[in-house]
Formats: sequence, structure tokens, C-alpha cells
Amino acid sequence: MSAHVTKEGTIAGPKSLEHMVDTVVSFERNDDEVRFLRANKNRFGSVDELGIFAMTETGLEGVGDPSTMFITKRNGDTPAGIANSCVFEGSRAFLVEIQALTVPAKASISRVYSDKIEAGRVARVAAVLEKRTGMKFSDQDLYVNVAGGVKLSESAIDGALAAALYSARTDMPLPESSVIIGEISLAGEIRPVTRLKQRVKTAKDLGFNTIFAPDKEEGAVKIGSVKELIKCVMRNS
Repeated sequence: MSAHVTKEGTIAGPKSLEHMVDTVVSFERNDDEVRFLRANKNRFGSVDELGIFAMTETGLEGVGDPSTMFITKRNGDTPAGIANSCVFEGSRAFLVEIQALTVPAKASISRVYSDKIEAGRVARVAAVLEKRTGMKFSDQDLYVNVAGGVKLSESAIDGALAAALYSARTDMPLPESSVIIGEISLAGEIRPVTRLKQRVKTAKDLGFNTIFAPDKEEGAVKIGSVKELIKCVMRNS
């Protein structure tokens, strides 16, 4: 059974078709030869799993280990505005690279340009940074992207997003081989996230030796607030 999909990615017309079927699956692509298979509805199973496929000469092939698929390999130094985090899609953990750019606002009202991370999340993190660190973002246009084109909605990326924005605003790069994990509250706290041990282990196994996390975990630097995070990453850069 199939249906027409609007530009916003939703099923057109009445929702009766979605209620009739057991599973609604979307097949997405990024700018590269990568395809993402997501279950938006699954009556008898999980919707948290993400299937990742690569387009080859012989057709689609499953990507067995996507751990480093969304990290850019560079020969030189990492530029400002780049931060790494570790996310979970279903039962798999992999690293992602968040890219940020700030430029003076072209109009009287600043805007957020972000389609891989919800624009509201970007604006909220920038507001917390401005309040808690004194770095002004309200007069800047914010551009945010995720390497590899994967969409991120997990709260564990908040810390890396904040660091990427601050790095872009100051034009100071973050420490090499660093990973930042943690959710940010409106009070500026770095809150714990689920499955932190697995996230830290994945980052260490892939050679990332500087890990900032909200809880005390072997191999990680504990951070409790946005202000503390910025001090740590700028001191180690």
C-alpha cells in the first residue's frame, strides 16, 4: 500500500491510511550516496532503529558499522565551529560531527538556518549560552549542519552544539579528538543522558581521547554546567 507524501514529509490527506497499516516506513537520503530507513510507526515493534545503506554499483548495501561514517577525516587542523558527539539510533552508537557558523545578522532580527537539527533547539542552546557565558548570539545569523546529512533529535547533542556555536563565534577551534556529551537545561546545567558508558566506550574505541560528559565515567572529564564546559574546552584547545 502506498500514499502521496507532501513536501513536509507527511502523508497527504486524511490520516486514515496511517491507521489502517501496521507500519509506516520512510526512506531518506542525504547529499552523498547514503540512505536512511526509518520506521515512523510500528504497531508491533520499535521505531527507534535506523537502517543505514550505501548505494554501490550493485545496488543498496547495508552499512554494518556506522560508528565513524558521519565524522569528517581531515589531514590538517580542525577548523573552528566543529564539535563531535555520540548518539544512539536504536541499539547502535555512532559519532556525529556538528558544524556551526555565526555571521552578523543581515536584518534587524537574527535567524537560524538548520535542517538537520531542529531550529528551535539551536535557538534555545544559543540563548542559554548568551545568558550563562555572556557571549552574544542575538545579533548573529546561525548556520548549523551535521556532517553526512543525518538528522539529529537526541538531547545528548546539546553540549556539542553549544561548544560548536561558541567555537564558531570566537573563531577558536575545539580540542583535537574531543567528544562532548550532555543535555543542556535552561538553567545552564549539563544533564545526564542514557547509556553514557556505551557512548564513552565508543568514543574511546575510535581514538577520541578527550571526552566531556555530565557524569563521572572512566576516561571522561565531568562537566556540570555550560559555563564549566566552555572553560574546559577552551582551556584544552
